[in-house]
Amino acid sequence: MGILLTETTEAAAAGNSAGFLSMILIYGIMIAALWFFMMRPQSKEKKRLAAMLSTLATGDSVLTTSGFYGTVIDIVDDTVIVEFGNNKNCRIPMEKSAISRVEKPGEANG
Repeated sequence: MGILLTETTEAAAAGNSAGFLSMILIYGIMIAALWFFMMRPQSKEKKRLAAMLSTLATGDSVLTTSGFYGTVIDIVDDTVIVEFGNNKNCRIPMEKSAISRVEKPGEANG
């Protein structure tokens, strides 16, 4: 009877170990899928936005995150002075991060 008890305990321990490893594998796959479908696109978008803002120059037409179109007048570090409207009197300083799209002069809208 002692032999049967030892064999069943060892089999149960081996089964628990295999179940634990499969659980770890499933969680690993779920975390990888979460990163691939949620985090990776966000990081790619951040890189694209950073590259776009690094090429920002005076005279570029920009669209702000609030929906205003304007022209860049001056750039100082992380601050941009944008001119809005035709009257040339509306110049507003704002952060570079408030710019969502940049169009270079002479670039076709496409």
